[in-house]
Amino acid sequence: MAANIADLIFDTTFAIIGGGIAGVSCAEQLAVEDPGASVILISASPLVKVARNINKISERLEEFDVEEEAHAYLEKRHPHCKVINASATEINNEKHEIHLSNKQIVRYERLCICSGAVPKVIAESSPFVLGIRDTETVEVFQKKLSDAKRVLIVGNGGIATELVYEIENCQIIWAIKDKSVGATFFDEGAAKFFLPCLNEGKQDGPTLSKRLKYELEGDSPLESVMGSALGPDWSMHVNLKGKTVERRNIHIEYECEVKAVYEREELLKMKKETLSEQTEDSWPVYVELTNGKIHGCDFIISATGVVPNTALLQKNKFDFADDGGVKVNDQMKTNLEYIFAAGDVCTASWSLSKHWFQMRLWTQARQMGAYAAKCMVCDMRGETAILDVCFDLFTHVTKFFGYKVILLLHFYGKKIMS
Repeated sequence: MAANIADLIFDTTFAIIGGGIAGVSCAEQLAVEDPGASVILISASPLVKVARNINKISERLEEFDVEEEAHAYLEKRHPHCKVINASATEINNEKHEIHLSNKQIVRYERLCICSGAVPKVIAESSPFVLGIRDTETVEVFQKKLSDAKRVLIVGNGGIATELVYEIENCQIIWAIKDKSVGATFFDEGAAKFFLPCLNEGKQDGPTLSKRLKYELEGDSPLESVMGSALGPDWSMHVNLKGKTVERRNIHIEYECEVKAVYEREELLKMKKETLSEQTEDSWPVYVELTNGKIHGCDFIISATGVVPNTALLQKNKFDFADDGGVKVNDQMKTNLEYIFAAGDVCTASWSLSKHWFQMRLWTQARQMGAYAAKCMVCDMRGETAILDVCFDLFTHVTKFFGYKVILLLHFYGKKIMS
């Protein structure tokens, strides 16, 4: 891994773009598969995501924590791995080069793209709408929440469900497009079981943080870069309290989406009728739903899912799937020579097992990253990797409303043959 021309050009066997769980898992597995090979991981954030406390529940089922570490962690643990804190700005697939925001160039033999996903945010231009995806946006959210009496949460996936359960001392209006809460993960019957947990709130008791404390030395070159996504249980270690006396107050609006977002002055001019208990000009922002109702609140949390982060790839001739992800085959290869992809940025485009499907979750990001490393090493050797057993059966361990939940197969049961 020699540095040439005033340290502006780096040559490496394996390059990885992305310091999230897929990218780090790929780097760590490369160190196992080919210990002497040089690896460069390019991370826009000064922190990387590491899987810790891995607990193998069964042969195909495991749970783990995701922790943030300074990039020196990887370099100390794997001496042939170098982490560059910069953004990739261009991939020249013909020259096998990656151009970085710090003017450096990385020349690779094999590249794995693990750039993750970015949040879909409604009314993104509004200062009252916040999308929660990474550590930086959580800090903004925590500050806004501390002075809020009412928030409106849009979305019915993992982050939305977790927020509704974790937020206290703040009224919540929860707008979902489905007939039941948590429809991404469980059916109406399970939703009815969990519903009482919403207004009962969290169980009181000491919580031991499994995250390591860390500090960044000097100035971090974060600028406006989107950081890597939050880990499981992120909300356990953040103060999610508003400023109302009442601990829990949740109102759910079913089968609706956001039609429009109005600031206070706009609503007054339109003279629309609101459902606010306070005078109609007392909230800074109002949300009109497709069911015709209008709710005022202090701010809006957009948690409507993510889309693959492929902005870097648009200048290249990659094949993209209908969901926006870059297509990969069963060797995690894209259509461009020597370029692989793993995690949220990619879409599995081979003939899938009838009991497995892609869902952009931490479990699959880790599995894909590790398997991509095996594929890259096999490709260097002129071999074909055997498809990992993790792609035979969908498994995921998570928590909802304080309960540990294990998801298997097509967990709705609709596609499982009797």
